[in-house]
Amino acid sequence: MDYKDFEDIESLESQRAGFDFKGFLFKALNLWKLVLLCIGVALIVAYFINVRKQNIYRLDSLITVENDQNPFFTANTSISFNWGGVSGKVGSIITAIKTRTHNELVIDSLEFYKEYLRQGKYHLIDIYKECPFEVVTSKSAPQVINKALKIKILDKENFELSYEFEKEISEVQIYNTKEKKSIDIKPGLFKEVFQFGKPVQLPFFNGVIYLKDDSALNPEINYYVRYLNFDSVVNIYRSTINIEPSSKEASSVLRLSLVGKNKSKIVDFLNATTAILSKTELERKNLYATNTIKFIDSSLGNVDAKLKIVTDEMNDFRKKNKVFDVEEEILQVSDQLRTYEQEQLQEQSKLNYLNTLENYLRTRTDYTQIAAPSTVGITESNILSSASRIIGLSVERRNLEYSTKEGSILFDDLDRKIDTEKNVLLEAINSTRNTISVQLNTLSRKIAGLEGKLIDLPENQQEYLKIQRSLDISREAYDVYQAKRSEAAIVKAANVSDITVIDEAKDIGNPPIGPKKSLNYMLALMIGFFAPMFMIFVIYLLDSTVHGSDEIEKMSKIPILGLVGKYRYKNNLIAYEKPKSAVAESFRAIRSSLQFIFKNNPSNTRANTLMITSSVSGEGKTFTSINIATVYALSGKKTILLGLDLRKPKIFDDFNITNEKGIVNYLIEDSDLNEIVTNTHIENLDLITSGPIPPNPSELLMGDRLKKMISDLKDDYDIIILDTPPLGLVTDALELTQYADATIFMVRLDYTKKGMLQLVNSKYRTGELKNISFVLNFYKHKSNHNYGYGYGYGYGYGYGYGAYGNAYHEKDNQSFFKKAKNFLRRL
Repeated sequence: MDYKDFEDIESLESQRAGFDFKGFLFKALNLWKLVLLCIGVALIVAYFINVRKQNIYRLDSLITVENDQNPFFTANTSISFNWGGVSGKVGSIITAIKTRTHNELVIDSLEFYKEYLRQGKYHLIDIYKECPFEVVTSKSAPQVINKALKIKILDKENFELSYEFEKEISEVQIYNTKEKKSIDIKPGLFKEVFQFGKPVQLPFFNGVIYLKDDSALNPEINYYVRYLNFDSVVNIYRSTINIEPSSKEASSVLRLSLVGKNKSKIVDFLNATTAILSKTELERKNLYATNTIKFIDSSLGNVDAKLKIVTDEMNDFRKKNKVFDVEEEILQVSDQLRTYEQEQLQEQSKLNYLNTLENYLRTRTDYTQIAAPSTVGITESNILSSASRIIGLSVERRNLEYSTKEGSILFDDLDRKIDTEKNVLLEAINSTRNTISVQLNTLSRKIAGLEGKLIDLPENQQEYLKIQRSLDISREAYDVYQAKRSEAAIVKAANVSDITVIDEAKDIGNPPIGPKKSLNYMLALMIGFFAPMFMIFVIYLLDSTVHGSDEIEKMSKIPILGLVGKYRYKNNLIAYEKPKSAVAESFRAIRSSLQFIFKNNPSNTRANTLMITSSVSGEGKTFTSINIATVYALSGKKTILLGLDLRKPKIFDDFNITNEKGIVNYLIEDSDLNEIVTNTHIENLDLITSGPIPPNPSELLMGDRLKKMISDLKDDYDIIILDTPPLGLVTDALELTQYADATIFMVRLDYTKKGMLQLVNSKYRTGELKNISFVLNFYKHKSNHNYGYGYGYGYGYGYGYGAYGNAYHEKDNQSFFKKAKNFLRRL
């Protein structure tokens, strides 16, 4: 083998290895009806999806978050809550609106766990605010959840409540406590008539249904009331509501948006969530003042009790002692002593507050209940600012607990900030406490000095002055606390929410944002096209059969001798019984092509021998052998057909003869040559059947008897046709190539495996097969370069071969089921 042969082999292998895009394209074009059908089905499915889907709307509202300063705020009365600037409040608002607590308040206030429904064409439609009746729910009684209770209006006085219970147990919920439990229900249809405005008390429903005055009654319409799991509803709205800055320039302006199927519900939810959020934020803003008022009230109670005691003590003293005058000098000393004692009391109050605050910081984890230090006269800026920041961070952490899982890094960051502020506040407390202790020691010395000046007075005068000082101090303390409480109340009353509505939610005819009908149709078009294309691609990749002459030309250098079309007939004698058919014309064309091969073999002066083989059974080898022999005989050539397929003999049945005697009898020397030759009803055509199936067919064919038989037959006949076993299954055909002047290898389209062509190529390159040509069976001409995929096939007595060309074709009327079967075979 020279270098050029190797190049040819390498070229063929490379062609086989590459993906044949052209073949795939023609296969897809051949199945255009399937692709069109899939696209149509996908578009129909998309249409039914679109008509069944409800419209989806998106509405929004605008709010602003500002740092509104209390008009009564002063440096000395700082009891309004400082949130740490607008940016801190914006982050807190965004967090709060996603919390479970906030959404529970909104859902509870709107009773969105209750749905009013009407039966639509394809599904139940939410008719919130459009229902002709109203259900007042008994929140302390159980309500069945996730079941649409049917309400049919009978007249203006009565309605019918019904539901088909399938199970014995139903789940109910009590909306006051949000408790869920299971109740026993009798399976079957419940149906009962009730009056509007009268309480309905059932195990699964409790409430009063009122008919709206302006409602138009239509007994034909079915209405439904459905209660939902409260927690599930909260989670749905919590996950669907969206809040974000409306623009980068105005970060304090937030846009709230919500998507839903009922615009009235969206409007109410957005407006309610804004109102509740504003109220909640105002309560948080007043938290400092509220805690301060509580602290003042508790201190005021103690002072008031002490004032009563001292007043009673003064009254008792006056009853027991006569009224007497005290010298002016002594009164001045007493007044000075009262001033020092009052200062001592104030400093002691500060010290007590600081000790209490330190203990609170060291023993608690929730720091939202700290009272204002200014209520006891503490004005140190470090303590005031640190206390305010700790409260703000504590509130932020508490809000975060409702929207973030425990263990999040956000908690760690907040805890670090709280610990830092707490340490700063503890240091400020310790420093201030030391200062107060020094002042208390100084006041104690001054008080002791003044008390020494009064020690010489009579005992009753000393007692009087002591009670009078205590009474004055208690009165002054009471007045101070009253003033502080009034101040805190004024500050709290003057506080306004930092949240202001700029543009409330409103239905102004907003068009739906979904469903995306055009997108659904586009997806259906893509799925309908690419799904069958992918299926065709997979089938094409997995398909290992030969489909057209182009594939053979790419895979092999062996020439194609002829083409045999598909035609349905009762037996294999088409060339004899249907001489005008396209198949008969095909075999005459093959006969003409064989003449050129035989003429190129000048060494053969006797009869020409033609061997017909294939890769496997069922490729039309015997069919071709019979018809080629027939066209040679009809042309006047004395022809004999040898059935050398000793394992699976076939040719005898078409000629209505038996297979009792044949080549096997001759090869085992059981019969002479003239005893096994059978004259057929076709002129010039004789036949030798294979005979009984031997146990050793290969050994018989390798013997000298076959060689002698071929030699004898060449003396009597012009053409010898050898019908051999399949080349890809047994080696018998290779043994017979020595007798063949030409070899035809049958390739049945849509049946023969490509791997078999590689086997023939290999034997052709090694010289084991000479003068070999391909004949394509089951060929059907197509304008797409012979890529006629999936035409179907049948094998047996009467192969059913199709006509080639319209001139000889007899139209075959197929039933609808056969056409459908053939169409499915193309896949």
